[in-house]
Amino acid sequence: MSHHRSFLASFLAALVTSGLMITPAKAAPIEWVPVANPGNAADTTGYGDVAYTFDIMKYEFTNTRYAEFLNAIDPEGTNPQGVWAAQMNSSNQGGISQVPGNALGSKYVVKTDFADKPVNFLSSFSVARVANWLQNGSPVSPTTTDSSGTAPQNTGAYAIGTATSGTLPAKSAGALYWIPLENEWYKAAYYNPTLNSGSGGYTTHGNGFSTTPGTVTASVNGVGSAGGTGNSVNYDQTANWNGTSAGAPTSVGTNGAASYYGAFDMSGNIIEVNTLTGVASSDVGYRDGSFASATAAAISSSNRAEVLTTSTDNEYGFRLATVPEPQSLALLATGGVAFAAGLLRRRRIATNA
Repeated sequence: MSHHRSFLASFLAALVTSGLMITPAKAAPIEWVPVANPGNAADTTGYGDVAYTFDIMKYEFTNTRYAEFLNAIDPEGTNPQGVWAAQMNSSNQGGISQVPGNALGSKYVVKTDFADKPVNFLSSFSVARVANWLQNGSPVSPTTTDSSGTAPQNTGAYAIGTATSGTLPAKSAGALYWIPLENEWYKAAYYNPTLNSGSGGYTTHGNGFSTTPGTVTASVNGVGSAGGTGNSVNYDQTANWNGTSAGAPTSVGTNGAASYYGAFDMSGNIIEVNTLTGVASSDVGYRDGSFASATAAAISSSNRAEVLTTSTDNEYGFRLATVPEPQSLALLATGGVAFAAGLLRRRRIATNA
């Protein structure tokens, strides 16, 4: 394995030296939280039972991370498969601009004060492309030409090729990163194994509380007023900054307490995509509620939606799931060469960038 890493490092260095590869600024590694207690019972809603342990992102996927993805897979700024939406720039609730005159590999720029805000205005196919890119080791591409659909964002966790609509296929058997299944997302948000005298149960909201949460306001830089503690949520259009009057996404992790498993903003801030268990259709699921949700019910466990895979909105964002760390290490130990590059990038550190 050490020989393989040495060869890979030399190869990448040669690409940079030759000018064939651009290395834009990197976001800090993703922080994951484990969702354990496998085999838990479903909620009264019928959702939340998961027979295995998995990890989920501690924070929603931010503009910083998504801009890194864009610059890596689209250094020339041609916007393959519409992975960037113009509203990301034009909306005062969006966070990424495209600057055609910038150097190769830096065409996408995070807007001021939006680095730690959740990315929005992207479809489920674009989310699947992020999972694919991570699966393939987050490579920097020397070209965006991909008529065959084999670029690192188009194959891996999801076999989507160049498709941008229709049915989103199920994750591959060897997927290391994926859009959470609805039951996975639901459990990570609402399940608490210590409730009901230790037999387990569910909270109403994704911040560990079942009582009506308070709303947050935003600083001039879009930081939520709750500071990541207490029964507060970014909803009801009260977090206004950057010229908004109908609410806006705020800095991840600043809008109230985390779920039992330690995932922040699983109520409010941005609505998050999930995949529908056992359903093969052109719909995906969305849960969470957002900065614009008008009632506590809209950010509760009872609220769910099924929308087209092509749907985009200022309220739609995402977080990903992944295999638990011990399982990842076991794959490496048994010679999972195809997964090695992606696994080596997975490190838990204290960051929310």
